[in-house]
Amino acid sequence: MAERMLQFVRLEQRQPDKRDAEQRRQDFADIYNRFDPARASQQASRCSQCGVPFCQIHCPVNHNIPDWLKLTAENRLEEAYEVAAANNTFPEVCGRICPQDRLCEGNCVIEAGFDSVTIGAVEKYITDTAWERGWVKPPTPAREVDRSIGIIGAGPAGMAAGERLRRRGWQVTIYDRHDRAGGLLIYGIPSFKLEKDIVLRRRQQFEEGGIRFEMGVEIGRDLSFADLRARHDAVLVATGVYRARDVEVPGNELNGVVPALDFLIASNRKGLGDEVPEFDSGAMNAAGKHVVVVGGGDTAMDCVRTSVRQGAASVTCLYRRDKNNMPGSMREVKNAEEEGVHFAWLSAPDAFEGENGAVTGVRAVRMHLGLPDATGRQQVERVPGSEHVARADLVIKALGFDPEDLPGLFGEPALGVTRWGTLKVDHRTMMTNLPGVFAAGDIVRGASLVVWGIRDGRDAADRIERWVEAREALPAAAE
Repeated sequence: MAERMLQFVRLEQRQPDKRDAEQRRQDFADIYNRFDPARASQQASRCSQCGVPFCQIHCPVNHNIPDWLKLTAENRLEEAYEVAAANNTFPEVCGRICPQDRLCEGNCVIEAGFDSVTIGAVEKYITDTAWERGWVKPPTPAREVDRSIGIIGAGPAGMAAGERLRRRGWQVTIYDRHDRAGGLLIYGIPSFKLEKDIVLRRRQQFEEGGIRFEMGVEIGRDLSFADLRARHDAVLVATGVYRARDVEVPGNELNGVVPALDFLIASNRKGLGDEVPEFDSGAMNAAGKHVVVVGGGDTAMDCVRTSVRQGAASVTCLYRRDKNNMPGSMREVKNAEEEGVHFAWLSAPDAFEGENGAVTGVRAVRMHLGLPDATGRQQVERVPGSEHVARADLVIKALGFDPEDLPGLFGEPALGVTRWGTLKVDHRTMMTNLPGVFAAGDIVRGASLVVWGIRDGRDAADRIERWVEAREALPAAAE
């Protein structure tokens, strides 16, 4: 039965039921059970249908959230999916991994905290239903056009741009140095947050729509940047950022001190059935080990929760600020705590200790929050005499990511780079200093959220089409 709206006055917020923490520690499956259709409809009916929907305003892709919630409450799920997919290339991904508590749900006007409308889970329910019932169609254009785009990077930004241009009839080729499309969606995010078949089926669907994928192709090595530009009317760089930030403390060179992405890639590849020598040897495997993860963002949460599932003896997250100042999702922190992760708030590493070349512990110091700095954020100060050692057989550094060596990465020294190492673009056009070469996503923005990559990729597609149309109009204008 269809639900009336504004039901928040009588219905409490409910997420889909979670599997028991002890049960979910044993595998990499989704921690949530399937949303019951009646409950999904009820939760959607809690929306107050705001005249100025702050959930939509604070969504990077400007999702028309109130409309698809209302359609879900009325059991008009196919229409709800059409609205949800209208300005989001991957709603099934965002429903799973977006930090809704910081974005749409965190800005819901009903109540503070987690009592807002259950937006993410309903979005996941809508899109999963759409896939099951065959409502999700390949990006087949109404007509083909004689325009070609070469996209470097098969991550969220690159695939979002490619899908948008393919629907308009463009000939789209996506190049990626890895063997699977998806970027961090496939290799960086654990399966308990994003099942890998969710990503793999999108590539298959895009190929059915006519998008070409050239995997295992590294631009600058297998294909020169100049040759790539010669093949296409325009080029989009959407490679993301993968170089791990480091912490300069003694003991960095010890065996067992590893970057977060290396650890997550090894785990994800193993889950995909690949041969992973560094996992099998134990170098990238937390089984039976005392693990310390340094950092407080979403990547750190992925690492601690992956370590639990690999069978770690203990898992500690070391973060130099307190819980309220943590950049990661509070929902992820709560899940990690339920699964047995210990959080050492206001602690920072001073050194990594070891014996015979292998790490044995983290020498840490207590911190306290002082006066705000110029940005308004409280400064972090050491507490004298608070040094202590946390046992560790495996230390995972999850401190964020920076761009790789640009422009040397593509063998194109003419590409302009900012002082932060990202690609320099004209933000009105999203074009680099090279005519016809555009850039989008983390390679421009710096390490950010998947949903921002989707938004940037879609915006880049519009700018690229506008530039090519203007260029094609020049000869006619000159006559």
